Amino acid sequence: MWWALAFASAALLGFYDSFKKASLKGNAVIPVLFLNTVFSALILLPFAIRSGWGGWEVQKYILLKSCIVLSSWIAGYYAMKYLPLTIVGPINATRPVLVLIGAMILFGERLNLYQWIGVALAAVSFFLLSRSGKREGIDFKHDRWIWCAVLAALIGACSALYDRFLMSPAGASLDRLQVLSWYNLYQAGMMAVVLLAIWYPRRAATTPFHWSWTIPFISLFLCGADFIYMWALTDEDAMISIVSMIRRGSVLVSFLFGALVFREKNLKAKSFDLALVLLGMVFLYLGSK
Repeated sequence: MWWALAFASAALLGFYDSFKKASLKGNAVIPVLFLNTVFSALILLPFAIRSGWGGWEVQKYILLKSCIVLSSWIAGYYAMKYLPLTIVGPINATRPVLVLIGAMILFGERLNLYQWIGVALAAVSFFLLSRSGKREGIDFKHDRWIWCAVLAALIGACSALYDRFLMSPAGASLDRLQVLSWYNLYQAGMMAVVLLAIWYPRRAATTPFHWSWTIPFISLFLCGADFIYMWALTDEDAMISIVSMIRRGSVLVSFLFGALVFREKNLKAKSFDLALVLLGMVFLYLGSK
């Protein structure tokens, strides 16, 4: 059951990334991210009220979750604004490798031959993707937006490992809806501070903000994807390394959007790079059965 939920979450994540890219096109990053957190908080507010406060012993874990996720989002939003979706997607798709290594260290999971092959293929795909990026003037070593994408993936992997601890009966054993609803409320508050303290005073000197009806869809697809994801993690048999791997299959949806909707370039080379990422995910799956 948990793996089917992971696939459903992956499909929704693909649409989330695509609407995020559409919303950020020629738009200010901070207000778009702020609105995303606000809409998400409003969608999930009934669940926060229903689940209750739970005391500081519960909220301290959720507050840390909020800080981790928001850090990843800020880096990821800037990367998404300035880089092609067909570059950001495959970089994000390497996240299961990071999660697998973290799971090996923290949860005692061990890599077998198939999993090592998956890790190697992901490393090769990242190298080839850097070569594809050069054709569009993107230097992986010196482009700060590439580093933002990598940082977002690293922090996102930490978030996935932390989620396993939060949801697991052997860990904090928190209610999934309580975590999901309250961390979005915290993030909305944090982003309000960032908006008013950093972006608003300098708004005239930065990219202007304009409203787009694609912005609410970011929150709708994200909330759906996260709800199903956390539902999957409540299964005692769920392996965070596999759930994270399946969710990165969202790159298929976002890659198609990049090709068909945004008309991005060098698709032939990037498709080969993406195929290596997906092949690596297959080996991770085979090694984890």
